Amino acid sequence: MIFTEFKTLLVKEIKLEFRNKQALNGVLLYVVSTVFVSYLSFRQIAEPGVWNALFWIILLFASINAVSKSFMQESKGLLLYYYTLAAPEAIILSKITYNVLLMILISFVCYGFYSLFIGNSVQNQGLFMISLVLGSIGISSVLTLISAIAAKASGNFGLMAVLSFPILMPLLITLMKVSNCALQGITISVVYKYLLVLTLLDLIVLTLAYLLFPYLWKD
Repeated sequence: MIFTEFKTLLVKEIKLEFRNKQALNGVLLYVVSTVFVSYLSFRQIAEPGVWNALFWIILLFASINAVSKSFMQESKGLLLYYYTLAAPEAIILSKITYNVLLMILISFVCYGFYSLFIGNSVQNQGLFMISLVLGSIGISSVLTLISAIAAKASGNFGLMAVLSFPILMPLLITLMKVSNCALQGITISVVYKYLLVLTLLDLIVLTLAYLLFPYLWKD
């Protein structure tokens, strides 16, 4: 039952995005323009730590712009319709899955343009790609849940930024450690503990979203 509702809601999210492409195009334009402005400012970044920090800063703000609309753009009437139509677990899982797919797309677009304009300092591409995927899952899950909370508080975007920052910090710190290792060419076998921490953080956030959202949805 929940899987059927989840699949239907996920297809609905994807179809709506294809029908109304302004939001996605706006985020992609933001990513490309920010990378280009960074290129005009720095031309090329030789220091791997600076390269890594700037990349994740751009990606973090792009993800907030992309995922914040998850619940905050929904009208109260539409949310009431969802309440009578589907289980809350199916709703939150469909939103998170869609945002993860969107975030992965944005991450790879950002990485491509960032490498094109500023240069690519990554020596272990496989490890960096893994960090992008795990980071997309964790960031999307956190921001989707926070978006639902902010929507209950009259769609306060400032509240979303305040609540998401302390939750995202452990995830971002671990992500930067993994990506720094990728920049230095360190193998996956050496940094497996950081990858394990990232995976556990993602699972914890997903589990909390799945368990807590029904109580938030009832209010």
